[in-house]
Amino acid sequence: FCPSVSRRYLEMYQRSIDDPAGFWSEIAETFYWKQKWSPEEVCTENLDVTKGPIKIEWFKGGKTNICHNAVDRYVEAGDGAKIAMYWEGNEPDQDGKLTYSELLDKVCQLANYLKSVGVEKGDAVVIYLPMLMELPIAMLACARIGAVHSVVFAGFSADAIAQRITDCKPKVVITCNAVKRGQKLIPLKDIVDASLVESAKNGVTVGICLTYENQLAMKKEDTQWIAGRDVWWQDVVPNFPTRCDVEWVDAEDPLFLLYTSGSTGKPKGVLHTTGGYMVYAATTFKHAFDYKPTDIYWCTADCGWITGHSYVTYGPLLNGATVLVYEGAPNYPDPGRCWDIVDKYGVTIFYTAPTLIRSLMRDGSVYVDRYSRKSLRVLGSVGEPINPTAWRWFYNVVGDSRCPISDTWWQTETGGFMITPLPGAWPQKPGSATFPFFGVQPVIVDEKGREMTGECSGYLCIKKSWPGAFRTLYGDKDRYETTYFKPFSGYYFSGDGCRRDKDGYHWLTGRVDDVINASGHRIGTAEVESALVSHPKCAEAAVVGIDHEVKGQGIYAFVTLVDGVPYSDDLRKSLIMAVRSQRSMCGGMN
Repeated sequence: FCPSVSRRYLEMYQRSIDDPAGFWSEIAETFYWKQKWSPEEVCTENLDVTKGPIKIEWFKGGKTNICHNAVDRYVEAGDGAKIAMYWEGNEPDQDGKLTYSELLDKVCQLANYLKSVGVEKGDAVVIYLPMLMELPIAMLACARIGAVHSVVFAGFSADAIAQRITDCKPKVVITCNAVKRGQKLIPLKDIVDASLVESAKNGVTVGICLTYENQLAMKKEDTQWIAGRDVWWQDVVPNFPTRCDVEWVDAEDPLFLLYTSGSTGKPKGVLHTTGGYMVYAATTFKHAFDYKPTDIYWCTADCGWITGHSYVTYGPLLNGATVLVYEGAPNYPDPGRCWDIVDKYGVTIFYTAPTLIRSLMRDGSVYVDRYSRKSLRVLGSVGEPINPTAWRWFYNVVGDSRCPISDTWWQTETGGFMITPLPGAWPQKPGSATFPFFGVQPVIVDEKGREMTGECSGYLCIKKSWPGAFRTLYGDKDRYETTYFKPFSGYYFSGDGCRRDKDGYHWLTGRVDDVINASGHRIGTAEVESALVSHPKCAEAAVVGIDHEVKGQGIYAFVTLVDGVPYSDDLRKSLIMAVRSQRSMCGGMN
């Protein structure tokens, strides 16, 4: 903790609230714009459904290109020889790398190919690839020509892909024949083939399936093929020129679609636009990780999720960073693989999920201690609230009690970090996301939408927009407004519960629809899970509500014990007491 850094944060944060147009314009001007936005149109917004349609616009009228800002800009500045990406394969002896100049060449070749088959500005391209370097290359190639990419996690089913294809009607699907994760072979092309059959039944036919031959997983001759539709990446893309003109797009032109699960079963197509997202992803990355040009940065997320968009591809590259892309499983061939990779590349910033942290914690510190990890400088957590026990293990064991943890709260919809520690800016509390990022005004409201002050618990909302905010749900404006803005007029409703302590720190308590009502007491499942995993013999826990004839709902917990710990009734009672000791609960737990 450094008081001068804390003062600097407070000054910047206050300015971002008092003068958002001036604050964000100054940052935006550090990027390349073919045409500047009007000073009067830095931000236009309406978050109140009672005053008309929801509207969020940033830098409208400004023309730019995110690919140019992420790649060309650094090559033109003389940094083309800097490593843009390291790639680590499934097996420890598989690796590769690309400089910024080499990355630009490959992006341009793919962009030229896409243009040659008729992909134009505004067209959709579905990408179903594992964590090869070709995945961020494909994203950047789409952005370069103004196409809208929709990345689908390379683990989703054919039905899930078909739903997305039917919704966005892409001109091209990009995939590879197969991938190995650990010892498991996943035939991605077969899954895509099945999805294209399904989407055709729904009246959507895709003309081209561009397929990368992942030779380390499957050979060409073993790949199912449909002539006239399927095209091998290696047969066509390398033949195209390594120069491709940039399509300059408006700041409010679409950049990507990313589908998230919906409570109704129909995925929600979250739409992010170009200018505001670019500025926000880059700025959050820079400050939340205290980025320095010498850093080697590794985020374990897949690009099929928003974390992979903002903090594998766009955020780091917009800062000219060196990014590590890892194809394999984090515990293969053993639970020390992450730390082997950290030492191999000299990783300085390591960003991962609490689920992985708890999984590695279950295997003990022996797999961590055998590696140096001296290069590590900043750690990060994403995806769900991290329980204090996992936080302390991450900090003390992985980070040797010297690396600050950026425990980030944000969502697919927000585009970037909303509440997060900034390294050195203030003391941390294990499990708390702490304070808001620049320009973000979090509020906690009660069930009637009234803002609460001081120490309190309630629904987490955001008032006023921020540049990275999503603009709509693709093809479903009504659902966009109903889900996020109608619950509490004048606010963006996150869907999460939050507690603010007496020091103003924010503690996320999980989705508000994951709440158990036991004897009239609203209990967040995340709170109970955190209490359970604080027990030294519990590695992982999942909590659900069950019907109870007296209490309305009871609490049922599924627990994974630390490796080698046997189950006993005494241990069960001990786990229940661990929950009761952290919060007095008027409800039984089985």
